[in-house]
Amino acid sequence: MRLLASVLLIATAGVAAAQDVPWFYSVLARQTLDANDGWASSGPGTTGGSAADSAHIFVVTTRNELVAALSGTDPKIIFVKGTINASVDDNNQPLACADYAAGTGYTLDAYLAAYDPAVWGRSKVPSGDLENARKAAASNQQKRIRLNITSNTTLVGVGDAHIVGAHVRVNSVQNVIIRNLHIDDAFDCFPQWDPTDGSTGNWNSAYDNISLTGSSGSPGATNVWVDHCEFTDGAHPDSAQPSYFGREFVQHDGELDITNASDLVTVSWNRFRRHDKVMLIGSSDSATADRGHLRVTIHHNLFENLVQRMPRVRFGQVHVYNNYYVLDPTTYSYSWGVGIESQIFAENNFFQTGGQVTPDRFISVFKGTAIFADNTLVDGFLHRNQVDVVAAYNATHDPDLVDGVGWTPTFFTFVFPTPTIPILVRLGAGPFFDWH
Repeated sequence: MRLLASVLLIATAGVAAAQDVPWFYSVLARQTLDANDGWASSGPGTTGGSAADSAHIFVVTTRNELVAALSGTDPKIIFVKGTINASVDDNNQPLACADYAAGTGYTLDAYLAAYDPAVWGRSKVPSGDLENARKAAASNQQKRIRLNITSNTTLVGVGDAHIVGAHVRVNSVQNVIIRNLHIDDAFDCFPQWDPTDGSTGNWNSAYDNISLTGSSGSPGATNVWVDHCEFTDGAHPDSAQPSYFGREFVQHDGELDITNASDLVTVSWNRFRRHDKVMLIGSSDSATADRGHLRVTIHHNLFENLVQRMPRVRFGQVHVYNNYYVLDPTTYSYSWGVGIESQIFAENNFFQTGGQVTPDRFISVFKGTAIFADNTLVDGFLHRNQVDVVAAYNATHDPDLVDGVGWTPTFFTFVFPTPTIPILVRLGAGPFFDWH
């Protein structure tokens, strides 16, 4: 699939290359989302920075260069070369968690001592001097690692390109394309302990690898295409972190979250690997302004060795098709989260479980009532491997889910037969020429 895509791109009519950028990537950067390729093709469509003139084409290799390129709303193409570490000072020297905490009064040992449930209790969230110190340290980190994408932007990697330790934020802007990048390790130095979160409390972190969101009183991100990227926890997997107060010290949030009335999004041909909370669509049960938004298409992605939220949905109409789910039974929780007023239309997806995860576990319900799932294959390519996932869920849970969501997708190019999905996605998902 990558080879086919490469040939098609190279056959495209001539496009001048940016300085030091191979011609292939210049062609890639000028591509717009095809007609009918998911929800992001609707409305005005998604063209990103494809119309950029020569003054708005940038090649960046450092955080400072990337931040400088992300200004204004004129169409712009930003090529990322090499590895950009967001957690650096103005001289591009790495910053550690201790650097962000310096002068705030925060230390993890002091925080743990102050809010140990045996001392603080479990009925209220942390407050007071140590929590204020944590917030100050967290603010210092946020100012460095948050990268705000602007409207009419194409952000594209050249070769083996990485953005590390960044919270890439698409906030209340329109017409954005992000392609061909490894986006790794949005690592929160200062998670907050919340003893009221669930029955035993939880550590909550602040940063997604990419977040599509909106500010209070403003519309969310719209017409966004995320394509041929890879998302991981990089050098700091949560599975390697210690536990405090009996709960894992989680230092990552979502890999690609879509919230706060964001709309018209296509997520295609990406790899999501080795992570807990993957993709949240809809910010909260009370965010009723999300009604009529959160229209998302998720196709030809690899979801490998993940725990949950592939995706978890509130309110939105979400088309989930031709994805490949490779499950680790030792950590897996669920794939499709049926949240309040969610309308997931899932078709022609393939699950590889090793025979150790039953199909009723593919769904988890969070106040939702309905999901459509058709042509799902589990651990094989034959008719006997086809599973009615909704029926499997209903056979083991009460109350039953309705097998239908009241809408049928119209924005898609071609739904491949399910038996082709493992090889198509293995060959085609993730950054171009990056064979894993």
